Amino acid sequence: MLRHLLISIFLCAFAMVGVAQSNAHARHAYIHKYADLAVSEMKRTGVPASISLAQGILESNSGRSDLATKAKNHFGIKCHDWTGKGFYMDDDAKNECFRHYDNVEQSWRDHSDFLRTRPRYASLFELKITDYKGWARGLKSAGYATAPTYAEMLIKIIEEEKLYYYDSKNIGEVAIYDPAAYPNRVEVINGVECIEAREGDTFDKIARYYGIKLKKILKYNDKVRDDLKPGDIVYLRNKKGKAASGYPYCRVREGNTIYGISQRYGVKMGSLIKYNNYTPMTRLVPGEKVYLRSKPKQR
Repeated sequence: MLRHLLISIFLCAFAMVGVAQSNAHARHAYIHKYADLAVSEMKRTGVPASISLAQGILESNSGRSDLATKAKNHFGIKCHDWTGKGFYMDDDAKNECFRHYDNVEQSWRDHSDFLRTRPRYASLFELKITDYKGWARGLKSAGYATAPTYAEMLIKIIEEEKLYYYDSKNIGEVAIYDPAAYPNRVEVINGVECIEAREGDTFDKIARYYGIKLKKILKYNDKVRDDLKPGDIVYLRNKKGKAASGYPYCRVREGNTIYGISQRYGVKMGSLIKYNNYTPMTRLVPGEKVYLRSKPKQR
């Protein structure tokens, strides 16, 4: 009896993990597909991209609900004063009318216009476009949805998927990479966030996931081309101009290069060249000192 119970528990847990993974994949695919449209609508109407994406994920079950698949309606907007086609289904009441769109893009545009033109949502547009929490709570207060935790659900999605990042983007800057391929592996060297490259990583893929332009991530890492190798350190922000105070210099080991030391200690390559009177082509000698900060003044 106990054995059967344990097997049942295991199978149930396994099924739950499978569902969670499927939902996560659907979310990531949804973001990948519609992030650019969300930013475009944000620039057109002022509705934060993070809010539109979170509402789309929640209202349409990441594009998989009947309303989304059959009526192209990703935001659960009901007919109200709609003069177009309707789609009927049970919701708060039996057989309610929802707007039926010709395509998903029409649904996104109508959602933005719906919020922009309804007086009850007017106060939302006085908030900063980066205030996703204020927007989420304002939508609930204005009656967008009846679920008591609607605001909290939106905020949770935004923070889990880091959707707030798109609220500071311009059209054409959006670059997405499937988060399923990038578990959270950020480390900090010299106060700067970085990751260690793995097999199959490229600067381009990493830049896409973290929403950084390729040319910027190459600059952060003193690179001019995408020649990343497994084990390389990849900085997600600019390296510092000097090392921490406890690291005035390091000793060169066999095979060390100026670039390698720059990456190891999170110090800009140009700073190392300046501190040590090097040129970019200087070959290091094992055992010599490489200053990571300004050399101490001679007395």
